[in-house]
Amino acid sequence: MESFHIPVFDEFSFKRSVEFLQRSPKELLHFVDDHHVSKVIKIGSKKIVFELNQKKSNQLQVNVVSGLPLQQPEKAQLIQFIKEWFDLATDLKPFYELVKNDRLLGPLTEKYFGYRIIGQPDLFESLVWAVIGQQINLQFAYTLKQRFVEQFGEKHTIGDKVYYLFPTPQAVSTLSDEHLLPLQFSRQKCNYVVLIAQAFLSGLISKEKLKEIPFQQAKEKLMSIKGVGNWTANYALMKTFRYPEAFPLEDVGVHNAIKNLRKMNTKPTLEQVKRIFKKYKGWEAYATLYLWKSL
Repeated sequence: MESFHIPVFDEFSFKRSVEFLQRSPKELLHFVDDHHVSKVIKIGSKKIVFELNQKKSNQLQVNVVSGLPLQQPEKAQLIQFIKEWFDLATDLKPFYELVKNDRLLGPLTEKYFGYRIIGQPDLFESLVWAVIGQQINLQFAYTLKQRFVEQFGEKHTIGDKVYYLFPTPQAVSTLSDEHLLPLQFSRQKCNYVVLIAQAFLSGLISKEKLKEIPFQQAKEKLMSIKGVGNWTANYALMKTFRYPEAFPLEDVGVHNAIKNLRKMNTKPTLEQVKRIFKKYKGWEAYATLYLWKSL
């Protein structure tokens, strides 16, 4: 085993991150308990299993348990993945300062101090997960994801644990209704996930390409794929790239959170939500995150 540390801001809570990662017992892409998170990622052709815990407030401990010896470029990629996954590069001090006296978000940031956007560094995973979750409840979405990953993802066994990798665009691009309908995917979702995979394979979409272009252009590029609407594009850009303006304005959860917190009789209109979010310019994604957390 190889161990090393990654420094973290004071405004980072491993406990809050773990709470998020424990949302469903059907999650196959990581293992989590109250103190540890473990996961497999693929760097080149090598599968690397790592564990995370936080013994000191200013650092994360990383234990690499499979894929050794770890070469320096591989270690650098692993660190980058962890930083993207837990959004460790973002300094939340300015956000907390901005909302500390805010009636809506001030109490939430105090209550959930250190909570960060748990990202999806893999853009393909981010888009497919958003499509899987369309128009169904979260737990059924996790059921579909579990079946999808078990059927088409790569397995990696270490001791008594079976780790899974999310299915690749190559694996998904050739799937048809006969593969996905038995998993309880709707016909529409079958079509959408395959079209997303084909967009990646053809080179139309890639994380590297979208990194190079402005937010609005990146959103339009994603929305050129059938099945990727405004909400899905915003969700993926928020979870993979952390564009602050990539917040799903029409999100039902955001509207319900505002209604609850403001004790409104009816849900706010889109115009009301826009006005509220003007105060959080530059931090819209984090405002969304804390509103979701309030639910």
